Amino acid sequence: MHVKGTEIMLFQLESEAYISLTDIARYRDSERSDYILQNWMRNRSTIEFMGLWELFNNPAFNSIEFEGIKNMAGSNSFSLTPKRWIEATHAKGITSKTGRYGGTFAHVDIAFEFASWLSAEFKFYLINEFKRLKADENDRLKLDWNLHRTIAKINYHIHTDAIKENLIPPQLTKAQISSVYANEADILNVALFGKTAQQWRNENTESQGNMRDMATIEQLVVLSNMECINAVLIQQGLPQIKRLKQLHAIAVNQMKSLIENTNLNKLKHQ
Repeated sequence: MHVKGTEIMLFQLESEAYISLTDIARYRDSERSDYILQNWMRNRSTIEFMGLWELFNNPAFNSIEFEGIKNMAGSNSFSLTPKRWIEATHAKGITSKTGRYGGTFAHVDIAFEFASWLSAEFKFYLINEFKRLKADENDRLKLDWNLHRTIAKINYHIHTDAIKENLIPPQLTKAQISSVYANEADILNVALFGKTAQQWRNENTESQGNMRDMATIEQLVVLSNMECINAVLIQQGLPQIKRLKQLHAIAVNQMKSLIENTNLNKLKHQ
């Protein structure tokens, strides 16, 4: 992010955004950012805020060490560094990174608190820039979601064409043809979701959408793949029960692979 002429680094940690306190401090004094940060951390109100954040968000937080640090705050000899805070209390709201883009980073809640102490004006611009950045990321995520849905719709047509060419005799009525299409669609539903479309509707009577509308990104990707695979299996003449078993095994393997895919997880958490 660029805030009032200052470049501010941030990164994702366990789906949460962390902002560089080091960069925020450079807005005040680029040569003494560490001193400014330590000066903020020695305040009793700062320690109480950070401790409260940890108590709410960190089960491993060492509250006993926190109380000891809080009791020492305010004395002339007291000082506190990010490293000491992290090591003593097992805090996760503040973390340190090394390397080219290293420094002290904090969860957005804590980073905004630091920015407020530093400059109310700077905090205002920082929050607005952060909101803009998150809005841009959400827009990209929506585009990716719509892309998967479009691919799924295209593959759906491939799937229905294979059904039409291989499973529907010309003497069937329109009602019978519709029944065959629905039956084939439910093969994919059962293989991936473990239930038919009707079963899902019976369980979700208040939902405005259908089972596929409520699918996750991973499920949409697997569904798209399965429609193409089922079209090939149909053309090969495999009976429905054998196709169902194969499709279910494929769904399980692909879901496991996608759930463990770090790039997809990063995309979802943006």
